[in-house]
Amino acid sequence: MPLNLEFELPLRIGIKPITTPSNPHMQLDQQPTDRKLVNELMNWAFSLPDIAQANSKISVPGAQAMCLSEDKMCNHCNAFMIENEFAHFHPVPDGSIHLGLPLNDAKYVIEKGWGELHPIAKRGYLPLNFIMVYAPRNEEEVLVIKKIIFRSYQFARGHFKD
Repeated sequence: MPLNLEFELPLRIGIKPITTPSNPHMQLDQQPTDRKLVNELMNWAFSLPDIAQANSKISVPGAQAMCLSEDKMCNHCNAFMIENEFAHFHPVPDGSIHLGLPLNDAKYVIEKGWGELHPIAKRGYLPLNFIMVYAPRNEEEVLVIKKIIFRSYQFARGHFKD
């Protein structure tokens, strides 16, 4: 079955969440009042083919990483933060996600208000395609964020060039 290469996002409604300006990069407000939104997103993400759930090797304690099977990893892209980890979910109360995207997609997600550049990328320690995607506030936002995560997953598998 061919992958859906269409990547269109609506404009995120409301002001951007408050986040920390340095590490650990966290979302400080606008978290979902019901953690089931983040849990639903995580359950979906960790059910994708060739994905293992693990403790993040680069994030705060409790962060859960999406790790791609090594035999499925792209060898010619900036999709991975460390080893085979290309995305991770931050623990309660945060709920935001860090992930890698093709550079133009990362800029697009930011322009549409769904995320921001990782402060470590701003300082040159990570490529400029690593962003924070804000935590979902409702079911509609879960659907949009699934598109962003799936795009990151496709990027990690080598379906897009940076």
